[in-house]
Amino acid sequence: MRDELEKLVAAGKIQGKHVGPLMALAEAGFCHHKSWGFGRVVSVDVTLGRLNIDFTSKSGHSMDLTFAAESLRSIPKDHIIARKSLDAEGLRREAALHHLEVVKLALRSFGGRATADQLHGILKDVVVSDWKKWWEVARSEMKRNGHFTVPLKKSELIIYQESELDIGERLAIEFKAARGLKARVAVATEILKSVPDITRREVLSEIIALLNADIASHSPTMPSLALEGVFVRDDLRKAANLEAPADEVGAAQVVTAQNRLVEFFTELPAAKHRRALEVLRDSSPDWGARLIMILNNVGAKLAGEIARLLLLEGRGTLLKQELVRLISQHGASSELLLWLGKERGDHFADILGPEVFRAMLTAMERDAFNERKTNRLHDFILDDVTLLPELIESADIEVIRDLTRNLQLSPSFDDMDKRSLFARIVKAYPAIQEMITGENKKEDHTFLVSWESLQRRQTEYQELVEKKVPANIKDIALARSYGDLRENHEYKSAKEMQRVLQRRKAELERELGRARGTDFAGVRTDIVGPGTRIGVTDLATGTRESFSILGAWDGDPDRNVLSYLTPFAKTFVGQPVGAEVSFVSEGVSRRFRIDSIAAASQAA
Repeated sequence: MRDELEKLVAAGKIQGKHVGPLMALAEAGFCHHKSWGFGRVVSVDVTLGRLNIDFTSKSGHSMDLTFAAESLRSIPKDHIIARKSLDAEGLRREAALHHLEVVKLALRSFGGRATADQLHGILKDVVVSDWKKWWEVARSEMKRNGHFTVPLKKSELIIYQESELDIGERLAIEFKAARGLKARVAVATEILKSVPDITRREVLSEIIALLNADIASHSPTMPSLALEGVFVRDDLRKAANLEAPADEVGAAQVVTAQNRLVEFFTELPAAKHRRALEVLRDSSPDWGARLIMILNNVGAKLAGEIARLLLLEGRGTLLKQELVRLISQHGASSELLLWLGKERGDHFADILGPEVFRAMLTAMERDAFNERKTNRLHDFILDDVTLLPELIESADIEVIRDLTRNLQLSPSFDDMDKRSLFARIVKAYPAIQEMITGENKKEDHTFLVSWESLQRRQTEYQELVEKKVPANIKDIALARSYGDLRENHEYKSAKEMQRVLQRRKAELERELGRARGTDFAGVRTDIVGPGTRIGVTDLATGTRESFSILGAWDGDPDRNVLSYLTPFAKTFVGQPVGAEVSFVSEGVSRRFRIDSIAAASQAA
């Protein structure tokens, strides 16, 4: 093809700027068009002055020489695009076995430098396995190979150089090129991973010295960033087993100098919070009091780290006292309550209760008033379906009523979300249903009981409130004193008994509130009702029986005494003498005739 093109040049049919590009196309034999993709240069039509090209998307295409020179880019056979078109399967096999070779091929095709996104675009159809995993392996191999320079930022260029640099020298160059302490901390964090591969320890000494200079200059004005620098510097020194000079700025020096701990920790990455808190603990005698002071002004994650440290160091009582104060005064922040709600561990079992949910409502209303654009606590309350039931499980019914009123009036939830929360309350306390729906039909909610049975229930309730519940509270306090609540079986057993007692207490309160005592005096005997004794005949067998129909709590089958609320008794209630009624039990229908109705001889 070159000979044909030279003839056309000699004949003056190809001139000026088009000569070089066309000769390059003939030499390479392959080209690329932005619309038609990869192509193989097949031949030159000397007569018509056209180039014949087989494009992957357009075979046998004839192109004017001038247009070809201006629109085509010549590429060599070892270009990544040529390899993909000529030997796609072979390239895929190589990608699976030799990550670096394929990356090197791609980088060379880009002139030795390309971004991670550019490499992904050209190699994504070559890598048949999971790209993310493949790229992680390739990137790790590049970092250890002296021919590659791998930046921290995805948008920066990955560079391939033919001459290999020592990994220590390469990392040192990358560190010095970083602008500002923040960028240098990021590079130093990457260097830390490669310390075992760095043979020249003077390289690490130089990097540490540069870090020290930046730490000293940033410590007064950007202490959080300075502490990050201190941490990575100390880690580098420890990994390299290097001695520390006496005059360098230390972590304790940075942390103890801070009077505005909230701002200091806010500017510090969350991954460094635990380490910074431990530095404060080791260097400040009043560290516990200082952490208590900021507990209500930090994010949920940091609040959790502070609580973890206080508990670990035996300051749990101090922590609980502050939580109780903030919750009882409705001053707890939404972030602190978010942490407490997520934690809900045995350490805080005696704090968690209805008042916590009330404090949550107040915190969300306060955030809305202060125009804080956060819904984290709101979303958590809705998403965790066990939170509200657990907080109210041992509360008195009146406390639940009051809490329900608070929720009804709260602007923090819309009507649909409130219905969801109300459903959770009603499931634990069915008596609240009428308060939520507005239903309060007396005939639907009250029932008759004999004075004797009412007295028995009242006595049970009194014994529960005055003896069993106080004794259980003492058992919980004693079990808590044994130590670690996570492995404290006595504590867990006492807490379970507390739930049983509180459920029974709430049940008795609901029942006693609905019960109406009576002596069944002066009952009607023209129809069956509570306080009557009836004689009936089983029409199938001719068997005669008699039953006393009394109050809701008076049932005694052995004595043929029926509660008027039982399905069998309801069959007869309201019927006169001579009436025939049917009753179905376990699929068998029985028919009875009422022979007599009289006042019951006794009501219990």
